[in-house]
Amino acid sequence: MALAAAGPARLVRCGQKDELYRSGLRSGAGTALHGLAGAKKWLEWRREIELLSDVAYFIFTTLSGYQTLGEEYVNIVQVDSTKKRVPSFLRRAIFVSLHTVVPYCLEKGLLHLEHELQTEADESRTSQSNPVLGLSSRTLIRNWIQKQVGELTEQQKKTVLQIVYVFKQCIPLLHRLHLAAFYISGTFYHLSKRITGITYLHLGGLQREDQSIRSSYKFLGIISLFHLLLTIGVQMYSFKQKQRARQEWKLHRNLAHQKNTAKEKTTGRHSRCTLCLEERRHTTATPCGHLFCWECITEWCNTRTECPLCREKFHPQKLIYLRHYQL
Repeated sequence: MALAAAGPARLVRCGQKDELYRSGLRSGAGTALHGLAGAKKWLEWRREIELLSDVAYFIFTTLSGYQTLGEEYVNIVQVDSTKKRVPSFLRRAIFVSLHTVVPYCLEKGLLHLEHELQTEADESRTSQSNPVLGLSSRTLIRNWIQKQVGELTEQQKKTVLQIVYVFKQCIPLLHRLHLAAFYISGTFYHLSKRITGITYLHLGGLQREDQSIRSSYKFLGIISLFHLLLTIGVQMYSFKQKQRARQEWKLHRNLAHQKNTAKEKTTGRHSRCTLCLEERRHTTATPCGHLFCWECITEWCNTRTECPLCREKFHPQKLIYLRHYQL
């Protein structure tokens, strides 16, 4: 039986066919869980069910030494980097882990890390969110992340949060770069196969069809690479614009604060809130005409629906937030 390297067209059809069967398996497993445990449990464990479905698919095919349904559809077989032997069990196990488990853990880890960093940045939000989460929803990964984040300083937390944001932006770009490299070289349709060195051989048949369209795939790869570089340039420009806007906003805020401070010195105690005895922030008027900080008067209204000065009764919905109010 003639063996030759599988062309890019067969690899693409194989990947599409495998994705079709995997999505069907995920859908069936999700429907079963939805019917047995209800919609709430399905929403809570949807990603885990998808992970188990993908792992099961590759355990019964690749890990067991058989072709996947997509590989069988296009009549190709997996080989190692030497193209003379079937990949070892360890190599196949690493491929399955990189293809299914690692993306799931990476997604969950980044999600928990970003949540913890944002939560730690706001102490009031932390005190409100901790009782709701409960110990039952905490995973080992989350507990470990919480412990590590708790040991960081505020500046380190801001730096790590920026790194997480950049890393999340880089992951899709890495996949697009890999896909462009596949179009150009014609091998390693999946990044996990590129890392493990698993390639494909075609069992018999003519190779003219794949050779005739290989140049088209190379052209598509060059266009994809050019589009990727253009996307990176646009994102870098957008990031610089956001940084510049943020610096201008900080400068404007500092100038406004200095202006308010100077004005507060000239106006004396008339610009002070009678509840916190500090300069009024986000001046808010009651129906009776008295002025307070927005935070102070709304907190006051949580316990008493009356003016702190004249004791006139009113509904909290009657509070008026005065925009651009001066004095």
